[in-house]
Amino acid sequence: MPNYEEEVEFALELEEPQMFKVLLHNDDYTSMDFVVEILMGIFHKSHAQAEQIMLQIHEKGKAICGVYSFEIAQTKAQQVKQRAKQNEFPLLATIEEDS
Repeated sequence: MPNYEEEVEFALELEEPQMFKVLLHNDDYTSMDFVVEILMGIFHKSHAQAEQIMLQIHEKGKAICGVYSFEIAQTKAQQVKQRAKQNEFPLLATIEEDS
């Protein structure tokens, strides 16, 4: 006779979704104010957090803006691209797997 308790326990095991980092990259044209605006508007950072991340981008070449599931990370990177294009900035957002 099958052991239903084990089958139910196995069926209820859930895996955590793979998470992805969204990074913004430094360039010579995008204004610091615009980067702060992006961080506050798209990534919901406070003004102080946004300024701190913007300085990391400026000094180190890139910085993590947030860690999300794949779909959300992809959407946020696309939102950055769209808003940057509307404002004629070449700001680059990428996603990479979080380890």
